[in-house]
Amino acid sequence: MLITINENDPRPLYAQLVANIKEQVQTGQCQPGEALPSVREVAELLGINLHTVHKAYQILRDQGVITLRLGRGAHVAPLRAHPDDPAQAEARLRDRLRESVIEAYHLGLSARDVRRLMSEELRRIETERNAS
Repeated sequence: MLITINENDPRPLYAQLVANIKEQVQTGQCQPGEALPSVREVAELLGINLHTVHKAYQILRDQGVITLRLGRGAHVAPLRAHPDDPAQAEARLRDRLRESVIEAYHLGLSARDVRRLMSEELRRIETERNAS
């Protein structure tokens, strides 16, 4: 697993870590059951605070992406075939999609542009997933 951060990214470091690990799980670079580096290892590797990494791992645990067990570390959680609560999953995703649509509006993109980008990204992700 190669965890990276981008100093030019405006998101907080913990949010970058969450997104980075979620993407690696989604693309198949990290498999269910695979051990993640310890909080200490990630903090030392990236030169960031332990609490930042710990916060990212807690968020990933709360979202069901990883499991955390005292003395056993962090592991990629089994993939879900279906959301535990479809309404809650849709609401959470809807909020994030709304933010993206509003951002697209402020960037001057049309609804057609957003649909095209979404379709392209879905295809890219499927291609990456099938290649791994």
